[in-house]
Amino acid sequence: MAIGAVIGLIANLVGMFLFIAIFVDEDFERTVSTAYQTGILGKFMALGAVLNFAPFYMFLRRNLIYRARGVVVATVLVAITTLVLYFQ
Repeated sequence: MAIGAVIGLIANLVGMFLFIAIFVDEDFERTVSTAYQTGILGKFMALGAVLNFAPFYMFLRRNLIYRARGVVVATVLVAITTLVLYFQ
């Protein structure tokens, strides 16, 4: 499950980076800093979590159930972090 969780977190970061690179004109670090200050970092994290579908289904197709569970755990951790950032 640990491998799946790490892959899920990496997929989330890659998803955030791709979203910021495509739709935002500023660099990644400045965008994340500004998003944290304005309270919308959780939204970027939630959009990045969409990319977790790919490794989740890949692990399911290869019958690697525990790795797929790890991706779900990573997604839940991102959801909890998003919730904490929302109420902060």
